[in-house]
Amino acid sequence: MNPLSRRGFLAASAAAFATAHLPRAVMAQAPAPLALSAATRTLDINGRAATVFGLAGPAGQGLVLDPGQRFRVDLTNDLDVGTIIHWHGQLPPNAQDGVPDMPLPLLAPGETRYYDFEALPGTFWMHSHAPIQEMQLLAAPLIVRSPDDLTGDRQEVVLFLHDFSFKHPEEVLAEISEGHGGGHGAGPGLSMGDMSAMPGMDHGASGGVPMGNMAMGGMTAGGGMAMDLNDYDWDAYLVNDRTLSDPEVVQVERGGRIRLRVINAAAATVFWIETGTAQSRLVAVDGHAVQPISGSRFGLAMGQRLDLEIDLPNEGGTWPILALREGARERTGLVLATQGAEVRRISALADTEAPAFDTDLAQESRLVALDALPERAVERSQVVVLGGSMQPYVWTIDGAVWGQHRPVAARSGERVVLSFHNMSMMGHPMHLHGHVFQIVGLNGRAVSGPRRDTVYVPPMSVIDVALDAGEAARWMLHCHHMPHLATGMMTEFAVSA
Repeated sequence: MNPLSRRGFLAASAAAFATAHLPRAVMAQAPAPLALSAATRTLDINGRAATVFGLAGPAGQGLVLDPGQRFRVDLTNDLDVGTIIHWHGQLPPNAQDGVPDMPLPLLAPGETRYYDFEALPGTFWMHSHAPIQEMQLLAAPLIVRSPDDLTGDRQEVVLFLHDFSFKHPEEVLAEISEGHGGGHGAGPGLSMGDMSAMPGMDHGASGGVPMGNMAMGGMTAGGGMAMDLNDYDWDAYLVNDRTLSDPEVVQVERGGRIRLRVINAAAATVFWIETGTAQSRLVAVDGHAVQPISGSRFGLAMGQRLDLEIDLPNEGGTWPILALREGARERTGLVLATQGAEVRRISALADTEAPAFDTDLAQESRLVALDALPERAVERSQVVVLGGSMQPYVWTIDGAVWGQHRPVAARSGERVVLSFHNMSMMGHPMHLHGHVFQIVGLNGRAVSGPRRDTVYVPPMSVIDVALDAGEAARWMLHCHHMPHLATGMMTEFAVSA
């Protein structure tokens, strides 16, 4: 085990502290912590070398835990700058959550910090909680297998998505803020009539969208409203660190049974996942099981995950799994191939633009949790207003940026409903630390939606989530679009005892 620094010792939870004081005979039975290192690495991106960050585990980028295995990790910072890692979707004690100075400082270069908590099974990931470091690819998969994964006997394939620029993140953020990101809107835009016709949209007194505030997104010349998409044109879109010029080819068996774990680690890109002729079933979102849905195209926003089951035909061949950038032609992906099959080149540009993602919440409305929250009375409700604009490029929660924010308050153990009300013309993937919530309302319509840790709130929409407030602490609540986060779109969920 790496020696603990003073700060590393302070980072240990009460459980980890107790473990450190167990008798030697008991300690000898405990497996050694897994070693995880934040370090630089070099990628070949379309024939050009790129130095990026990464999280190196015992078997490559990321970590895989077996059923019942605790998250016991020594994290070492091998970078020449301070960093801190957040275990996205997991529920560690607050001291181990991985947010700068809430409560622990960044790991200094060369420092090691110990983590020990019970891991939730499912598809998760881990990343720096400094936006510019996440934009430098300081992120990796965190897969926690369940007993069902073993009995299901499926070949596991991870599809880890990034957007990438050869420019330094600070330069990228400056270009976006100045309106030179190169992104574009959704074409003709949504008109007032389109908004009123959205399924379930209630414009009455029961919490609908006040028309007087819709100008926050910026009116188009024709009186409609243009949805803003893709506020930056990245140099490359990656799956498992590779582009379609040299995609990863995963060898599969004839008639193979696949569990595809899709993780959107991009800084600012929503993707559609297309399985083509390999029909799939969506069986989990954000690590939590849902009633299976068959299809060949499913979308996910930044921070979200999808688990797809794919049953391949009993024949040789190749099955590209493509990730399409919403509202654009760019795409990336990997290829499933049987031994000896010819793998043909796939263009990085599709023939047509992919649509915008889930503006009508059609996908979200189909998802039904298999592990719904138990029924109980709601003890606290709060509307969380999401706002901002492209010019000036500022994004807010309840009208304020981080540092001027008003915390969302709750007491530990309370059943809480948060209503995310998006008054802007960009979608926002909202991520809450330290909690799993359930989607219970879509534009005023009650649903028994999925369990999640990151919910995508389309423009001019309202999504209600229910949760039971956890450990009394300050928990981050923020948009997972990194340029939005960097310009202040973060508040805290302040839970008191």
